[in-house]
Amino acid sequence: MTKPPGLRTTISVTVSLLTTLFTLGCVSSASSPTYVANPITNRETLSQVSTINALLAGVYDGILTVGELKGYGDFGIGTFEGLDGEMVELDGNLYQVKSDGAAYKVADAMTLPFAEVTFFENDWQERITPGTALAQLQMALDRMLPSKNIFCAIKITGTFSYVKTRSVPKQVKPYPVLTEVTKNQSVFEFKNVTGTIVGFRCPDYVSGVNVPGYHLHFLTSDLKAGGHILDLITDNATAVLDFTPNFMMMLPGMSSDFYKVNLSGD
Repeated sequence: MTKPPGLRTTISVTVSLLTTLFTLGCVSSASSPTYVANPITNRETLSQVSTINALLAGVYDGILTVGELKGYGDFGIGTFEGLDGEMVELDGNLYQVKSDGAAYKVADAMTLPFAEVTFFENDWQERITPGTALAQLQMALDRMLPSKNIFCAIKITGTFSYVKTRSVPKQVKPYPVLTEVTKNQSVFEFKNVTGTIVGFRCPDYVSGVNVPGYHLHFLTSDLKAGGHILDLITDNATAVLDFTPNFMMMLPGMSSDFYKVNLSGD
């Protein structure tokens, strides 16, 4: 293991659920919420748009623009209005991997129904053993964590013997639930590819709010393809972790389908 200069050997864990900041006093009207700049002054924050259970239930209307999202982080994942492909943000640039497998840069005016971002900083760095498959990779990353009870942003850059990804086509109302959409997902396979894995590991206790465990997207080094990772085998890759002890969530305005959908199920 290598430890970057200035790495704290102990980490103060403070999880702040700040959704009320965005439903009380920060919303200009019930139909068109206005999100203010990140109220947490430090950069150690995972900022999230809506909840994963709402997305699974078919709440695909965008509630935050790409331009606004950039104010909350330069690194992250998500999707676009109508579930139109997979979102990858890397170094402050957002890309949309559509159902054709190609990655496109997106305009600031585009909107997102779900996203999670942070300002990425190097807290831990370690080379991944060549030939590591996805399940083994997740176990290796778990061993690097100071605690499984905090959020962690994950960036893995290098070459991969194999990467399998997916994306989905844009949906129209009435929106089907995500399990129905993925029956028609497009699957892509890359061999001997160079690129970057972008994603997060979330604690088990956020089930329903976010994805417990790992949620990873991929972007090729030429920025032309990628998607939501289904499987992989590493070749020569290095993982960089950003331990992220703060959490903030932004909810839609009162007119959104979010307030009508049943989110009590699993």
